Amino acid sequence: MSIVTFWSNGKEQTGKTLSLAAICTHLAIEHNYKILLIATGYDDDNLDNCFWDPNKKVKRNLGIFAPNNNNLALEEGISGLARMMKSNKLSPEQITNYTKIVFKDRLEILTTFKGNENEYDEVRKCYPEIINAANNYYDLVFIDLDKQVQDDISETIIENSDLIVANLSQRLTSINKFTTLRQEKPVLKSKKTLLLVGRYDKFSKYNIKNISRYLGEKNNVCTLPYNTLFFEACEEAKVPDLFLSLRRTGEDDRNGFFLAEVKRVVDNIIYRLEDLR
Repeated sequence: MSIVTFWSNGKEQTGKTLSLAAICTHLAIEHNYKILLIATGYDDDNLDNCFWDPNKKVKRNLGIFAPNNNNLALEEGISGLARMMKSNKLSPEQITNYTKIVFKDRLEILTTFKGNENEYDEVRKCYPEIINAANNYYDLVFIDLDKQVQDDISETIIENSDLIVANLSQRLTSINKFTTLRQEKPVLKSKKTLLLVGRYDKFSKYNIKNISRYLGEKNNVCTLPYNTLFFEACEEAKVPDLFLSLRRTGEDDRNGFFLAEVKRVVDNIIYRLEDLR
């Protein structure tokens, strides 16, 4: 049971949330883990759009896809969990009642808070305890750590994480900012941190080889390449369908590089978690 936190510095567009959607979907399809993905932002539909069409009240049931859960607990989501926690009634097994299901017994998502913004100030204080409780029930708990989460709460989540995936862009300013921040936060230089370049363009001057050299990284930096089909699927609630179809993709296919890099990120996460135990 491990906590993996996806982190990025500031307002830089790194594709963190969409990278996380790709990685968790691939993990759920190819590995036998019970996974929870927790979105910590406020009123953000990016993750929802990857998996659920807002115009459809009932989710399709396609084999390993689970039917949509439309009960009251689901509608309350994180706010319902926060209330349970404050009343000391929250048990790890109950968390699943407040999630949305992508793959039955494989991938569940605790979506972002969509209530009153003032209420979010209270709800986000509960994230560290909810995450720790979830870690006692799920094999892997992935955290999409949003910049709206207060610094002290973010620090607690990072400290409690088994692995931090630091998301960067290929912009030199982003790389330099990370270099400076790494001097201030030793954990970002440790084996506990894995670097991931999102929306990656292999033809950029700042390719993976040059970034690794620039940062003095002995281990390979991972990438999540830009892929047209994937980014379209993220807008059309078709990410699971896409990854199921890509299982038949060969190395020579135009999408082969994208799928190979997603697999490499997943393999690196699993290896690093085992190595850190």
